Amino acid sequence: MKAWARFAWGMGALAAGIVMAVGALNVRDEVDVKATAAFAPSDSLIERGAYLARAGNCMACHTARGGARYAGGLGIATPFGTVYTSNLTPDSNTGIGSWSSAHFWRAMHNGRSKSGRLLYPAFPYTSYTQVTRTDSDAIFAYLRAQPAVKQTNRPHALGFPFDTQAALAVWRALYFRPGVYQPDASRSADWNQGAYLVNGLGHCSACHSPRDALGGQSRGLALAGGLIPMQNWYAPSLLSPQEAGLGQWEVKDIVSLLQSGVAPGASVSGPMADVVLGSTQHLTLPDLKAMAHYLKALPASSAPLESTVMPRPAGAPFNTATAAKLYEQHCAQCHGGQGEGVAGAYPALAGNRAVTMRSTENLVQIVLNGGFAPATAGNPRPFGMPPFVLLLNDQQVAELISHIRTSWGNQAGAVTPLDVNRIRARQAH
Repeated sequence: MKAWARFAWGMGALAAGIVMAVGALNVRDEVDVKATAAFAPSDSLIERGAYLARAGNCMACHTARGGARYAGGLGIATPFGTVYTSNLTPDSNTGIGSWSSAHFWRAMHNGRSKSGRLLYPAFPYTSYTQVTRTDSDAIFAYLRAQPAVKQTNRPHALGFPFDTQAALAVWRALYFRPGVYQPDASRSADWNQGAYLVNGLGHCSACHSPRDALGGQSRGLALAGGLIPMQNWYAPSLLSPQEAGLGQWEVKDIVSLLQSGVAPGASVSGPMADVVLGSTQHLTLPDLKAMAHYLKALPASSAPLESTVMPRPAGAPFNTATAAKLYEQHCAQCHGGQGEGVAGAYPALAGNRAVTMRSTENLVQIVLNGGFAPATAGNPRPFGMPPFVLLLNDQQVAELISHIRTSWGNQAGAVTPLDVNRIRARQAH
């Protein structure tokens, strides 16, 4: 009995220690919101905030389809349920009209609402914590200058225990480290500005990093590529030269891709097309160059999580003659008989990293649903690819993609009909 009592006491002490540790980790660098000085923003501060809000692509998430700007209500699907974005207009009852700049700074920096409740990391405060107080105040000034919209925030639709503050506290203790970006004195001003934008407001790691079973970004694999939860798009590694690493690119070409959505031999599609459309095309040339310098200088990784190029199987598990015929019928007119593409219009498929990388989700998505670059000021009439979801069955899509991945010098693995069906089925839900 005494042994059992000692065990129970020990377990209780351990549990209390864990609770205290989680609590301590969740109040790190906490923001004092008691002092609320008068906030009288200048026109220049509001203008700066508008620019920064675009850099963070805030409107994309905080505006529901057909809804008022920044009024929230957009559902963001996660593996744990649906999170609905909040109303950022200056309505006093349903928006941020009663917030102070300190409240907003705490949300950006520490992931807490005005009441102190922990926010869900679908709002990427894990990246926004790097934003300076000055820039946070500018964004707040811009949002407070928007028309007030009375729209009550929708409750999240999350399953237990993910709908509890206790679960959020544990998640934050595991994955969240608050802290404003600190410039690296050994690097150039351009590199530091690029790092600030890419890792802060740009929150690029939110998509371009792998996540574990709890939705946390894997340590040491920032920007190493990852499947975007619930979207069935793979954000390629920005470190790997076999995926989307930019170490060998010219700065001007990186700028072109971020500004117009197209560059020599490359174009954006899927979620990245939305980022260019709503955010990066609006950035200044100096900021785009800074991002380009930072991305170009990222350390190259020879084997990130999803980037190993698979050798062509000894015996191709698909009908090569049928696959070649499908390509001739549906693809050769634009992409060329030898996968050479058309400069300035249709990308080459021969030697294309987007074709040969290990992850094939994006290829299947594009064949099924089409591929479209964003219509930007620098590329107002982009060429696109039609969807084949109603024209080709799973077997045909698999054979077509396998042909592309194993022809003209490409040495990647084949795709199976099951791979295609899995993505088609996810889209149906």
